[in-house]
Amino acid sequence: MCTRVMESDCRIPMSCLRPRILALHALFWGLVSLRVFGAALLSDEKAAAAVTKAVSAPCWQVEEFVVAKECSACEGFHSVSFWDIQKFRKSIPACSLTGFVETINCTKSNREEYKSCRSTKMEEHLFWKFEGAMLGLTVVFAIVVVARQRSLDRQASDKVRRQIESI
Repeated sequence: MCTRVMESDCRIPMSCLRPRILALHALFWGLVSLRVFGAALLSDEKAAAAVTKAVSAPCWQVEEFVVAKECSACEGFHSVSFWDIQKFRKSIPACSLTGFVETINCTKSNREEYKSCRSTKMEEHLFWKFEGAMLGLTVVFAIVVVARQRSLDRQASDKVRRQIESI
């Protein structure tokens, strides 16, 4: 036995075709695509700038190395004023990427260089920041759902009231 689907079941609801809804959808997807394509363009520009900026590759990219000092905050190198730390971050490019650096000894060239790294402290901070953002979004959307449910309940009770009054 085959059941027929009514033709109206396959159509887009008329409420979705209102100009305000269509404009909001266009705005939302326009912003999303702008964000995606903008990020792609920025990464291409950064990659091109990095290629032109890097005259020679660091020794740890082309040869074997030994980690002389484990990953630590850039502030750990100097225990002086804030301005000296900022100068140190600018003088060592690896420090500006993550704020953490490890000291590397290259075996062939016997050079000491700095390599940017990600610390567990920074990862834990990012994790809790993400968790906080998700908790905030949960609260916001719970409030939106409750408000929408109350609005729908109010509309339904008004409709029932009007039907009873018309009798």
